[in-house]
Amino acid sequence: MSEMPESPVLDLKASLKRPLQWALAAGVFAALIALFMPNYYRSEARLLPVESKGLGGNLGGLASAAAAFGVSVPGAEGNDANFVDILNSRWLREQLLQSEFQYPMRTWRFGSERVVKGTLSVYLEAKNTDMALQALGKVLSSSRDLKSKVISISAETRSPELSWAVVLRASKLLEVFLQEKGRTHGGAKAAFADARLADARREFEEAENAFRTFLESNRNYLGSADPGVRLKGARLEGELRLRQQLITTLALNREQALLEEKNDIPILNVLDPGNLPIEKSRPARSQLVIAWAFLAGLVVWGFENRRWIKGRLFESSKESEGESA
Repeated sequence: MSEMPESPVLDLKASLKRPLQWALAAGVFAALIALFMPNYYRSEARLLPVESKGLGGNLGGLASAAAAFGVSVPGAEGNDANFVDILNSRWLREQLLQSEFQYPMRTWRFGSERVVKGTLSVYLEAKNTDMALQALGKVLSSSRDLKSKVISISAETRSPELSWAVVLRASKLLEVFLQEKGRTHGGAKAAFADARLADARREFEEAENAFRTFLESNRNYLGSADPGVRLKGARLEGELRLRQQLITTLALNREQALLEEKNDIPILNVLDPGNLPIEKSRPARSQLVIAWAFLAGLVVWGFENRRWIKGRLFESSKESEGESA
């Protein structure tokens, strides 16, 4: 078997001359491209966790102690456990796309700043709702820290004011969903009490009309000599009082259920309401130029010294085979 010829001696200084030229050219080219890339600005809001009301006594203390050691107890999640799911829901995102904003923005990197007024869907330049929702996923993001349970809402656009407005609007829509669309145990009880109260009032009116009709012909039924008249009058009067007590009880239960509903609705505890960003979040132009220059120089150096690299690899493989033998 013919052996591979020895690899040439590497002149490090001479081998770096051409790769450095290519690296410089690639860096200049990347700098020109990065120069015209638009700036993006990120705004972020953070919400504090909502304490769970479903745990009490020893179980609540056990959950708190376990949370201190970073252990999650089943059932210890608060009412905010599904906040991220709500923020990612189609309803909330469609409402956000239809919201109108007014913000200053540059048409290109060195263009003059102008005030833009329109919906977020117009900013995303999407042809239909599905494409707009897909593009919104790159603008709006939400997450929940598993340890601290803090919920973060962030938006990144080409306008600092728009990023800030989107974060504020998303937080507001989350609050609207919790207050208007969220179903609670107290709300279900209040709805049932409302329906039952309407029936009780109708039944009270019927009992009242029946007793009035009876009184029109038997005004002094208590002193009547006919026991049937006294018994019927007492029955109608008792039925009327019963219906009246039922209405009072249902009205009190309804008010109690409404209070419970208010207590069941999670409250948004805002830690950071969002900020108006000043510094851009991307692109990192210097890192982009360095990466392009380094990759270009590395590729050219490897191509120019491929024989030396192949020889070194061959020698390394021979040494490993000798050691194994």
